[in-house]
Amino acid sequence: MERRKFIRNIVGAGAAAATVTAPAVHAKKPFNWKLVTTWPPNFPIFQEGVEKFAKEVRAMSSGQLNITVFAGGQLVPPLGVFDAVSQGTAVQMGHGAAYYWIGKIPSAAFFTAVPFGMNAQGMNAWFYGGNGLKLWREVYKPFNLVPFPMGNTGVQMGGWFRKEIKTVDDLKGLKMRIPGFGGKVMAKAGVNAINIAGGEIYTALERGTIDATEWVGPYHDLRLGLYRAAKYYYSPGWHEPGPTLELTVNSKAWESLPNELKLIIENAAAASNLWMLSQFEARNLEALGKLKTKYKVKTYTFPKPVLQHLKKMTDAVLKEEAAKDKTFARIWKEYEKFRKDNDAWSELSESAYARVRDI
Repeated sequence: MERRKFIRNIVGAGAAAATVTAPAVHAKKPFNWKLVTTWPPNFPIFQEGVEKFAKEVRAMSSGQLNITVFAGGQLVPPLGVFDAVSQGTAVQMGHGAAYYWIGKIPSAAFFTAVPFGMNAQGMNAWFYGGNGLKLWREVYKPFNLVPFPMGNTGVQMGGWFRKEIKTVDDLKGLKMRIPGFGGKVMAKAGVNAINIAGGEIYTALERGTIDATEWVGPYHDLRLGLYRAAKYYYSPGWHEPGPTLELTVNSKAWESLPNELKLIIENAAAASNLWMLSQFEARNLEALGKLKTKYKVKTYTFPKPVLQHLKKMTDAVLKEEAAKDKTFARIWKEYEKFRKDNDAWSELSESAYARVRDI
């Protein structure tokens, strides 16, 4: 066989083999989703974190999953997020906090914050290492929602008060902006608990429409200028010791995704959960320093008898809710078991270390 003919035969055979064995290349189906939030536009850490999440999902999926983020009111009302994602006709994802929906699902409060409950570390342990996420998804399933932890503020401050709180009687008749279970507990303690939008808080406090307010922590409190409207800044945030924020995905939209995109969402949400908590911790300590040094803000601690009374009222509220709702009662039982076990371990680890650190 001539040399040239031999080479042509070899090349031709190779090309034919390549044609037979090379996998067919198909363009990946693109997904263009909408994500609505309960937060105002450009709201630091909260809305900022959601925008970061969408950007990272887009990058990790090489543009296959493109998420457009809408702040509260831009596409749906801030407190319309749950229903919009549940219906899934116009939007596929949402971000907010589960305790916003306690009117629909009383047990949803456990997945954000319970007064005198677990802090951020305990909540993350319950979700990622315990049964918390499984219970959460079980509760949301009838509403066509798949939830994920995505953000945490850490322990919040107890709030800003126009007068000093020395006794339990000082709470009675007080008009305070405080939502969720914290509001129910305060109401039971004699407070007139009010829920108003964040943008209205400063004006209401300055004009005396309310006597006190809780918000988030030093970083956001400083930005809102609450130190100009109230003198007494209290801790600890007994009402929200570790509020978890949530990402929700419409269940039908979720099932339409290939497994690799599901995995990207799960990991991006977990990364955002860590990022938001870390941002709160770092920015709060800087803001607290500024409040104290520049604006001469003095912090106060709720008296022990006041906290003991609020703890008693918390137990009463939880028992009342449990008596009305079997699902609430079951989740409370599981939550409490994990909390007590977590507290026992923390006593030997975090708390023990804190006590000896400065010896």
